[in-house]
Amino acid sequence: MPPTPAERRAAGRALRKVIPRSALAGFTPPARRFDPLKVLAAQDKVRIAELVPIRYGRMSVSPLTFLRGSAAVMARDIVGQPTTGIRVQCCGDCHLLNFGVYGTPERNLVFDVNDFDETLEAPFEWDTKRLAASIYVAAHDNGFSAKEARVAVRAAMSAYRTRMDALSAMTNLDIWYARVDMAGIEALIGDPRRRTAFSASVSKTEKRGNLQALMKLGTETKGGHVRIKDQPPLVRHVALERPLDETVKIISGRYRDTLSDDRKRLFDRYEFADTARKVVGVGSVGTDARIALLIGRDTGDPLFLQMKEARASVLAPHAGASPYPHQGQRVVEGQRLMQAASDIFLGWYTGINRKQFYVRQLRDMKGSADVAAMSAGILADYAGLCGGTLAQAHARSGDAGVIAGYLGTGTQFDDAMADFAQDYTTQTIDDHARLEQAIEDQPIAAVMGV
Repeated sequence: MPPTPAERRAAGRALRKVIPRSALAGFTPPARRFDPLKVLAAQDKVRIAELVPIRYGRMSVSPLTFLRGSAAVMARDIVGQPTTGIRVQCCGDCHLLNFGVYGTPERNLVFDVNDFDETLEAPFEWDTKRLAASIYVAAHDNGFSAKEARVAVRAAMSAYRTRMDALSAMTNLDIWYARVDMAGIEALIGDPRRRTAFSASVSKTEKRGNLQALMKLGTETKGGHVRIKDQPPLVRHVALERPLDETVKIISGRYRDTLSDDRKRLFDRYEFADTARKVVGVGSVGTDARIALLIGRDTGDPLFLQMKEARASVLAPHAGASPYPHQGQRVVEGQRLMQAASDIFLGWYTGINRKQFYVRQLRDMKGSADVAAMSAGILADYAGLCGGTLAQAHARSGDAGVIAGYLGTGTQFDDAMADFAQDYTTQTIDDHARLEQAIEDQPIAAVMGV
């Protein structure tokens, strides 16, 4: 018989004697800490050289954008800290802007973790530490006090802890089906004006589909063929390794093989129209990211797919290699494991250039929060939403009972994460300043405002 819920929680409580929750608090860099800019430079070697200055331009905007683009730096910092060893499927880049809303296959909007480029099995607190740090850094960037920043971090960690406690009492199927939908979020909003604004935002998000992407990206007709408009340097056509028809046939076949039979039938209803490179995000800039336009019944029935290059997770040197040799499959399987519902077109393939890619819809009712516009109170509410959502994502692969037993019902874990976040924000501010100085002194080239 498997351990009972009570036995699982007891195992978690017993772990506190080995790794007290207070051991997770704080961050003091070693006297000979690695050079963070060298860590970033090592990544540049396998990125598209002409796009790297855009990456640094985006990272230089603020400490939060630096944190977003430096998951590899934080991974190296965290690995030197005490760890519980309680492993779950981690996001790997769990900052507060990697949560958002998107459409389920049933066309309902849900809120969940939505970025999995770095996903890998690892200790659960590696994700909570990155989330906590991102909340504190966001509060700093918004000009909030240290007290307000800690309130927001503690809101996220309290929500993680209490939600994990509730999940530990649920059946495996109930955990698997648990999700955060829009009605659930709206019920948490007390202020009628904020509830009205939220409803308007949801309505706008519901329209963010393939037709909206078609209008925003823009197309043109050349020689009777629909093409994506170039918008350099962020969207532009690039030379293909082989003739277009041959490339499409090879890649479509490889990607199609990773879809289930019903989705293959749906995919087959579309015909390839065009492909272009599209720069996205902050940390992803410089990796090979492309979009493809496919046409169904007519031009009013478009499908935009995004193909993103997948490399080994930044956690892999510290947590161990993925069980999937294909990094695109690692991303897809991790996403399916963590999310309550996933994109029907998720898949992967190896390009003609031997790069590994994963595929998803470019814009499928996706929306994200404007953290920079939040008040201190709204940031704390949003942080709590992210914390509870992360607990659900972790419980789908980890042992909720053991985690809940370790976390307990007091605030020790919340306080420890707030202490860590405060210290790591200081480190992030220093690292961001080093990047700014390197750009000013010109060892690092940066393209600003793109």
